[in-house]
Amino acid sequence: MQGCDASILLDDGPLIVSEKNALPNKGSVRGYEVIEAAKSEVEKLCPGVVSCADILTVAARDASEMVGGPSWSVKLGRRDSTTANLFLAETGGLPSFKDPLESLISKFDNNGLTTRDTVALSGAHTIGQAHCFSFHDRIFNNESDIDSGFASTRRRGCHTKDGGANLAPLDLVTPNSFDNNYFRNLVQKKGLLESDQVLFSGGSTDNIIREYSGNNLKFKSDFAAAMVKMSEIRPLIGDKGVIRSVCGVFDP
Repeated sequence: MQGCDASILLDDGPLIVSEKNALPNKGSVRGYEVIEAAKSEVEKLCPGVVSCADILTVAARDASEMVGGPSWSVKLGRRDSTTANLFLAETGGLPSFKDPLESLISKFDNNGLTTRDTVALSGAHTIGQAHCFSFHDRIFNNESDIDSGFASTRRRGCHTKDGGANLAPLDLVTPNSFDNNYFRNLVQKKGLLESDQVLFSGGSTDNIIREYSGNNLKFKSDFAAAMVKMSEIRPLIGDKGVIRSVCGVFDP
């Protein structure tokens, strides 16, 4: 949450309180070992040159391309933070699965991202899964903005509020492919999270949702542009920060 500085990769240590345990991240952000493995290989070839922050940025681009999403040019030269900030990760404006539309737009705007960027980046929920606790209330409260058949299907794997380790796909149609079915789901009131469905709830983003639901190429183009903008939020460059040799540890 400090910016594009790989602070989220730092583990707990004598002087570090890890952001991995922040409520928005714990059990949600995964794949740390993939970044660490990539860093290890890069260090063998050019030690002390490529930051963990740059590896994260490149990995995000490559992951998109691997599941059928867009690619984009990645600027390099970021450096890594020397600390993490658990408090900021929990209170500093990361989107919540229960955020209303105005809050989502405001949080993205505070980081220089437009309403269209907000919707496009939300489309990342075309892949991945969510824990039961994050949508339990939505599927059991008989809310008017959810398709009854969809809610019934999701209730089968989410009987209790914590749901144990139960997960459900964010996109019920093509959960492992990067496409615009996420937006089609919203039009049909089949958004899994509250923060998904509020994007199509009679508000200012409805027209963008309709546009993306009918135009996959436009969605992918806007997503790529928004990812470039997001990758340039408060990076450490020049003589700021460090190049960590191990992404999970800062050893001064």
